[in-house]
Amino acid sequence: MADLKFQPVRHDHKAFLEKASKRRGFSEAYEALELEYALASEMLAARTRAGLTQEAVATRMGTTKSAISRLESAGKHAPSVASLKRYAEAVGCTLKIELIPADRKRRKNAKPDLHQDAG
Repeated sequence: MADLKFQPVRHDHKAFLEKASKRRGFSEAYEALELEYALASEMLAARTRAGLTQEAVATRMGTTKSAISRLESAGKHAPSVASLKRYAEAVGCTLKIELIPADRKRRKNAKPDLHQDAG
């Protein structure tokens, strides 16, 4: 059986963005995939917190390491909600999806949150 000990790869995302932002067209391309990058970042952070390798997550999900790599790659794959739920469970999380109004002014006129504690 393969060694499933987690060995994180050091990545300074802030430094990467600073360097990459100097390239022509980078900002537009990055902004177009902003949501995908945010999702990938959340997934990597969750797996890191769990101390798991891609191979370990794949084993827990009953899939392959390459499938996990695709799930964690921004812009290359659009995972289904079912896949995201299975991934979340494999890394010890629950999946939460929110739809946030683009126009914050509409929130003032929105109905109150029914899930909020009464006090």
